[in-house]
Amino acid sequence: MTEQTAAVGHKVGKPMLHNWVEERAIADLHTEDPKTHKHIHGHKGILTIDLESKMESVTTLKAAYVAPKTPVGRLQGIRGELLKKHTAQMISEKIHADLNPLTPKTEYCSTTQKDFCVEGFVPHKPETTRVHDYKTDQAITFWSENCQRIQGVTAARSSKGPFRKSALFSTPITERLDEIDLPPDN
Repeated sequence: MTEQTAAVGHKVGKPMLHNWVEERAIADLHTEDPKTHKHIHGHKGILTIDLESKMESVTTLKAAYVAPKTPVGRLQGIRGELLKKHTAQMISEKIHADLNPLTPKTEYCSTTQKDFCVEGFVPHKPETTRVHDYKTDQAITFWSENCQRIQGVTAARSSKGPFRKSALFSTPITERLDEIDLPPDN
């Protein structure tokens, strides 16, 4: 133990630089026990001469503390107290009503009863304006009506069938036989 402390540069019995006042106060107590024993177990008789005395269980804070006294009379009037209770009850009921709304009355009505069996409805077929053939006519959709505004589509040759098969995209310009004039180079 003494070799380790000597290696650090601090001897066991030598006081530190600012502890000389404490070392002088206990200088007479160093005579009885070896110095290492004092460092481990401390010095006896510094705080009190009576070594058999017990420590106090009450601190100075507990001894000096006095509990605050509660007021004897009312701090608030009866009317104010009742008003506060009534306000708290109203707010509680409102929050409860907002969080737990009443379930609406269930209406047992089918879609057929609600939408198709309305009083005063007279069904009639619209008159045809021209003859339609579903096998040969082109379907009318959003895209067929707006085919001129669509970007990225090859030019439509006829308005009756704008989305038919076309090989114009992959056919080289020199092999196009149906065009009379070649498109101008830009």
